[in-house]
Formats: sequence, C-alpha cells, structure tokens
Amino acid sequence: MTPTAPALSGIFLTVNGTRREIPAETTLSGLLESLDLDPRMVVVEHNRTILRDRASYASLSLEAGDVVEIVQFVGGG
Repeated sequence: MTPTAPALSGIFLTVNGTRREIPAETTLSGLLESLDLDPRMVVVEHNRTILRDRASYASLSLEAGDVVEIVQFVGGG
C-alpha cells in the first residue's frame, strides 16, 4: 500500500467576491502576504466592518465563511 500525503486542512472564505481556500488558522496579515499586498497600501473590510487598526491584522484569525473585501490604493495621474 502506498502512503498518501495528509490532506491539508483548509477553510473557505470569500475575498473580493471570489471563494478561496486558505490554510486553517491564517491571519489577515497572512492572507495579505499570500496575495502579495502591502498592508499599508490597502483598506480591508472584514464581515462588513472596516478595519481601521492595521496592527490588529496579525491577530485576526480568519474563519470559514468570512467575507473579506480588500481595496488597494493606486497612484497615478
């Protein structure tokens, strides 16, 4: 019998209208990092609440069913 790799434990949430699977116990900071986004250059809404304190991103654990909206600041002229 061939051993199989253990299944990754993930959760599903919605990010900017798209359903995504992320590893369980991912924080908001971890999500932003995985999306290659600089926390200083975005505004995040989590479950219909705008998060004004970026310091809280590291301690906010995402859960199955969460809805996250991320708006990026874009410069230009």
